[in-house]
Amino acid sequence: MRISHRSLRDALAAVIPMAALIVVSCGRSNQASNPEQGSAARSTTAKLNGAGSTLAAPLYAAWADAYKASTGVEINYAAIGSGGGISQIESRTVDFGATDDPLMMEDLHAKGLIQFPTATGAVVLAYNLPGFGGDLKLDGPTVADIFLGKVKNWNDPRIARLNPGAQLPNTAITPAYRSDGSGTTFIFTTYLSQVSPAWQSSVGANKTVQWPTGVGGKGNAGVAGYVRQIAGAIGYVEYAYAKANALATATLKNQAGEFVQPTRAGFTAAAENANWDPSNGFNVTLTNQPGTNTWPIVGATWILVPSQPADPQKAKGVLSFFDYDFRNGTAAAENLGYVPLPATAIDQIRQTWSGIKGADGKPVWISQG
Repeated sequence: MRISHRSLRDALAAVIPMAALIVVSCGRSNQASNPEQGSAARSTTAKLNGAGSTLAAPLYAAWADAYKASTGVEINYAAIGSGGGISQIESRTVDFGATDDPLMMEDLHAKGLIQFPTATGAVVLAYNLPGFGGDLKLDGPTVADIFLGKVKNWNDPRIARLNPGAQLPNTAITPAYRSDGSGTTFIFTTYLSQVSPAWQSSVGANKTVQWPTGVGGKGNAGVAGYVRQIAGAIGYVEYAYAKANALATATLKNQAGEFVQPTRAGFTAAAENANWDPSNGFNVTLTNQPGTNTWPIVGATWILVPSQPADPQKAKGVLSFFDYDFRNGTAAAENLGYVPLPATAIDQIRQTWSGIKGADGKPVWISQG
């Protein structure tokens, strides 16, 4: 299903179980523009195609709107999941891929790709529990056992102990998970592997895993759709999807033993000590970080581009798009609950772009600092 994006609400409107694709194109925005970058973009191409992460889709939708309004360049982005994004950039059927499960350096070299982050996002646990109006508290091991099928009802003693005095209904729990290859799944299962030895030994962390129980939906939108439709459901989704669809979200106990709600401050706390190292493809793990206010399920999202693009002008257009976003997209990212990258990381990213070269050996991007 294809949805022409005019706003974040439109991009997330199709929250149905079979939702598989969001295409981000033009719109209007009041974001500030950069005339130099706009001129550079106009000289390269009028349309660029990307695919991958659904976690980052709301952010790229907002950024694409602002960029179209400023430069006239259209960004078509297919939110098909991180696995699909990696496959499509590997086969060079898109101009850039997007993933929340970063590639290792040996894979980047083998596939002829360069990888860089764009922002940090958070995964939350959305639930549908009619008759429960309180603040649902969970911890990591209990969440793992819910998705392992060991905790089957909402009034289970383990959940009751975490919520003293709460009137929990005797309703069956239906876990909702991603059926497609997903960076959101990678972030969530990495967290579960860190907090639950049982999960680590029996399921593990990956973009796709063998789920012991529950129902599977495509994309963040598919999981959110199941949570909305099924009484007793719980699913992991990117924060913007839960927020846009007014889904209840659980409070989680973090590594410091504090119950925290999903907030941008908590997401920022998880990301603030990240080591953005270009020598390993900016690969960082942000789940289960220390700190009393830290939200425990946080991950970065990355872009993949060819290191030797067949069309250097399109490659330059992709870099111009993200350069514009780094300069002008902070407010949009924060409004959606994403954490922008620090300036030092962005400087390092622009430096790595100089390694992207055409057939003539000339860099497609000259960093302006």
